Amino acid sequence: MHFSSGKQFRDWPQKAVTIFGMSGVGKTTLAHMLQESSWFHYSVDYRIGTRYMGEHIVDNFKREAMRVPFLRDLLLSDSIHINSNITFENLSPLSTYLGKPGNPAKGGISFAEYKTRQGQHCEAEIQALKDVPSFIGKARDIYQYTNFVCDSGGSLCEVVDPSNPQDPVLRHLGDNTLLLYIEGTPEHTRMLVERFRRHPKPMYYNPAFLDAKWHEYKTLHRIVDDNDVDPDGFAVWGFEQLLHHRIPLYKAIAQNFGYTVRMRDIPNVQTEAQFIDLVSSAIDQR
Repeated sequence: MHFSSGKQFRDWPQKAVTIFGMSGVGKTTLAHMLQESSWFHYSVDYRIGTRYMGEHIVDNFKREAMRVPFLRDLLLSDSIHINSNITFENLSPLSTYLGKPGNPAKGGISFAEYKTRQGQHCEAEIQALKDVPSFIGKARDIYQYTNFVCDSGGSLCEVVDPSNPQDPVLRHLGDNTLLLYIEGTPEHTRMLVERFRRHPKPMYYNPAFLDAKWHEYKTLHRIVDDNDVDPDGFAVWGFEQLLHHRIPLYKAIAQNFGYTVRMRDIPNVQTEAQFIDLVSSAIDQR
């Protein structure tokens, strides 16, 4: 959704904004702030983990429980109930399910299983993004919210084609919301890599990119058998590759479908009015 001026955005009576960008740039911080100012907060990752991946996640819990004789007996006799407790602040069940490929003795899963779960996540993310218009309607009709903010996941850029003006997901979002890219800095990118080295976590990769990087990593480390890959080693190396891969994709989405603000400006946005000023300024500067 494009505007001829910042004033037109200010005058928009029922605002809807989709915020996107790399992890840690301030997407969720802004969304929480707007939620406190009576905006409806739609978390794409939460929707993925509850609506579209919930059964996969719980089935994986049960699969692990069945390996423990004590829990197996209780599960088979319906004596215990296993569920996922995903919240906006705790998405660990989702990332744990995605897993990391490599040596099972080090907590890895087979590359084939990893790709299966990646495919499930891709389908779930697309559906969660396509749900945005219906949730805008629900927010206004059921909950009486005037304004809406979509807090997208870092992998938004992996499930769309920024160069295609008819991309179904981006058209869906762009027809119903203003797309706002929070652009990070080189320093932020380096910080993310260092943070990831300390605490590697599962990530989503575009399938073609994943295949290429898996082959490249094995070649660099002279690994033949997938089971000899260190899961954390690949995760850290792959994460840095992924960051550099995503930056031009984010920029293309902003250029073709939305607007850009800078990460360094986000800490100064403490109120709804300041957020509207920031977005209006980005529109006027475009």
